[in-house]
Amino acid sequence: MTAISLPLFTITHQSKFSLPPVSRLPNKPFSLPSIFYNAAAASRGAKPVRASTSEPASTKSAETIAVENADSEESTLFVIRARNQIGLLQVITRVFKVLGLSIDKASIEFEGEFFIKKFFVTDSHGNKIVDEESLEKIRNALMDAIGDGGDGDVVGSATRGVTVRRPASGLVSGERKAKAERMFALMDGFQKNDPMSLQKDILNHVEYTVARSRFSFDDFEAYQGLSHSVRDRLIERWHDTQLHFKREDPKRVYFLSLEYLMGRSLSNSVINLGIRDEYAEALNELGFELEVLAEQEGDAALGNGGLARLSACQLDSLATLDYPAWGYGLRYQYGLFRQLILDGFQHEQPDYWLNFGNPWEIERVHVTYPVKFYGTVEEELVDGRKSRVWIPAETVEAVAYDNPIPGYGTRNTITLRLWAAKPSDHYDMESYNTGDYINAVVDRQKAETISSVLYPDDRSHQGKELRLKQQYFFVSASTQDIIRRFKDAHDNFDEFPQKVALQLNDTHPSLAIAEIMRVLIDEENLDWDRAWGIVCKIFSFTTHTVLAEGLEKIPVDLLGSLLPRHLEIIYDINFKFMEDLKKKVGLDYSRLSRMSIVEDGAVKSIRSANLSIVCSHTVNGVSKVHFELLKTKVFKDFYELWPEKFQYKTNGVTQRRWIVVSNPSLCDLITKWLGTEAWIRNVDLLTGLREYATDAVLQQEWKMVRRVNKMRLAEYIEVLSGLKVSLDAMFDVQIKRIHEYKRQLLNILGIIHRYDCIKNMNESDRRKVVPRVCIIGGKAAPGYEIAKKIIKLCHVVADKINNNSDIGDLLKLVFIPDYNVSVAELVIPGADLSQHLSTAGHEASGTGSMKFLMNGCLLLATADGSTVEIIEEIGSENLFLFGAKLDEVPTLRERGPNMKVNLQFARVVRMIRDGYFGFQDYFESLCDTVEADKDFYLLGSDFGSYLEAQAAADKAFVDQDKWTEMSILSAAGSGRFSSDRTIQEYAEKTWGIEACRCPF
Repeated sequence: MTAISLPLFTITHQSKFSLPPVSRLPNKPFSLPSIFYNAAAASRGAKPVRASTSEPASTKSAETIAVENADSEESTLFVIRARNQIGLLQVITRVFKVLGLSIDKASIEFEGEFFIKKFFVTDSHGNKIVDEESLEKIRNALMDAIGDGGDGDVVGSATRGVTVRRPASGLVSGERKAKAERMFALMDGFQKNDPMSLQKDILNHVEYTVARSRFSFDDFEAYQGLSHSVRDRLIERWHDTQLHFKREDPKRVYFLSLEYLMGRSLSNSVINLGIRDEYAEALNELGFELEVLAEQEGDAALGNGGLARLSACQLDSLATLDYPAWGYGLRYQYGLFRQLILDGFQHEQPDYWLNFGNPWEIERVHVTYPVKFYGTVEEELVDGRKSRVWIPAETVEAVAYDNPIPGYGTRNTITLRLWAAKPSDHYDMESYNTGDYINAVVDRQKAETISSVLYPDDRSHQGKELRLKQQYFFVSASTQDIIRRFKDAHDNFDEFPQKVALQLNDTHPSLAIAEIMRVLIDEENLDWDRAWGIVCKIFSFTTHTVLAEGLEKIPVDLLGSLLPRHLEIIYDINFKFMEDLKKKVGLDYSRLSRMSIVEDGAVKSIRSANLSIVCSHTVNGVSKVHFELLKTKVFKDFYELWPEKFQYKTNGVTQRRWIVVSNPSLCDLITKWLGTEAWIRNVDLLTGLREYATDAVLQQEWKMVRRVNKMRLAEYIEVLSGLKVSLDAMFDVQIKRIHEYKRQLLNILGIIHRYDCIKNMNESDRRKVVPRVCIIGGKAAPGYEIAKKIIKLCHVVADKINNNSDIGDLLKLVFIPDYNVSVAELVIPGADLSQHLSTAGHEASGTGSMKFLMNGCLLLATADGSTVEIIEEIGSENLFLFGAKLDEVPTLRERGPNMKVNLQFARVVRMIRDGYFGFQDYFESLCDTVEADKDFYLLGSDFGSYLEAQAAADKAFVDQDKWTEMSILSAAGSGRFSSDRTIQEYAEKTWGIEACRCPF
């Protein structure tokens, strides 16, 4: 096979650049491989797309391919007019190469957003192509390669390679039909799941995917081979699900969230696929353990806390309940930082979670969209009417990375699509034209920065700009993908609300509203009223905020610079809203100002929450308490205007992750006593445990399961810190993000009080003390100094307690660093008591308490967030409540300076102030935050009640039979707090979607 160099392309208004050489195939008669045909048209029952030779290359509306044989005696001229696309030149040259053709010369001209590409081509003998049938085949192959795809997921505007499509039955004939039938015969069965087949699969992946010898590989390489084997089975179901959705064309929900805490995927996947035992057996015969290999997987820390983990649970439930859904987010190169503790101080390190690859994602290089920034807006006449046209100054590409999300007990496997930012081809062309290689590299880095870091530090202007870029990049790519998928099957946007529901997970994706308005008006040429009517029917908004001052705002100057057209649209939305509002509330300027989307002030800003409320048909709270706060405080003005818009769906967590995966022993025990595994999909069946709560046999088995889980946690603590803890002690846990309102400081002050009491007891009194192992874990935001001081305080107190021989096993304090989903899966099953201490009115929901509840852990909590509903479900007698109620908090804050100080509280704070634990000066500002006139979160006010609740927990723990009964009743009452119930409520009351189950 000989190779020839392709002559330089001539580019109008651009400098020259060269493409890779195209190889000639061996001399043989020209024939077109049978894989090329227009499957997209065929699947709709249409004839293949063909370009007429008489069609001019300057057609304004679509891609065209023309053939001109008169201009040259030596070669055939193909004139291709197509939209400017990443990698399109490579696509075309590769098509010619696959067809055995050679390109003698070529040129490119720009025409607006289109390229005019001319290729002088000869056949494998170096001759001009004159046979009409061969020319027609070449045209169809080229059109198919640059077209819009046939699987519902190929994006014509960004195809990077030749698209090869599966022939459809009945649409081909002769030799091609025979080849199609052969292909289907090879692929008509599902992957086999017997242990022998799984072993062969794993070893093949070890050798051919991981490139290690099947006779010598370690645990990590075994994990990689295992993961790819599991992924094969996920992809099989995933393809079937997407084809089923496309065929049925149901209304779909698109879940927009900037954060996801998915945790590890291996264990969850094999359980949801229903083949865990088969894999365990296959691995055992190879000399490996499934549990050990599962530990090799790292966490994808693409979120900050509860909101991100909630998103992951909801995707699991959407898949399990067979709802047609897509999740969208960002593929951060660096997730939430890794927390290192050095000498008790938190240090942040980048989380290089992609360093060793991610076997669960599929890079969709053919699914890319241009995302534009900056520039100007100009007015043009289009079809006789004035239109606003955005002329951007910067373009980056959004590349899709798909993560299959399997449902449990169903074939349905849905998609979490994460976007990564890549430089546009425009960067490369601009830079290479001037020979500016350095600028090309800088531009590439600048583009990729957009999806680099979760939560960039937004204290500077550059940080704020990057955060806004992330938000728009995310929603622009997602909405382009959503609209493209809709247009694949529909051509009337009036049908958009019947096929699309868009869920805004908090205010981060709120720019999607302005973006869809822009697309409908500027690109699809709908008038304002029609576009506005569509937008108001497709969006629903869930807020997780409890304080109005915590709501997101975007500076107008920044938005106007980065997204000038979107600012215009938001101003127009606000103007029309204000005019309508004046008709309803009159000239109440104070109320008009509060409800305006645009906030005037020292820094003029866009209120993202107000924009989301005005443009959404439903506004959701996440618990009953949160709903009341939204109605009476946070969005009081909007609730009075539109009470019908406001709903609440209490958040939930998935029992598959938080019992089946993380606590398999408890899972087996529950199944044994209920006599069915059906509770894994229908978690309400857990209430059946109530009738056995006092059964001595169940109690004994329940205790044994809990003790085994405590052993695992104790071993982890010893490996982590070298500290041995007693299994007879109460494992008292508080793991969550470190924040003043979550009151980890209250917990530490309580531990200091307990330590002080034990230290001053005589020996006989000490024998009556219930031993405790207090476990705290969580990360402080990098710029949150008070939270970091709380972490340091925890460590110095632990040093004092754990090294005091008089205390012994009566009290231990452990801080677990780098808390994440995988750590939670170990800690939660081993906990006896879980503390949820937020000041009433500050926790929107609190899903952490639900995970502990499902695992039979007792709660010590304030009546805040979802705890109020937990009380309703399991009874106040089965948990330990303390602290001020929601309606008491404002009064207590007003009385703050005049309140009588709790003497026990004053003593422990004084111990810190006086340097009993060292670092006297360092902790001074921390102690200042709990002084009577500064104690915003009411630690001093609630301290006495907190100690009483702790004493009640001690008393209950002594009676292990009673404690176990309470534990069983906690798990039995947790069904209401499953994300399955939450998603079903959203589907029925908000999104209007129905299950679309993929047949087996």
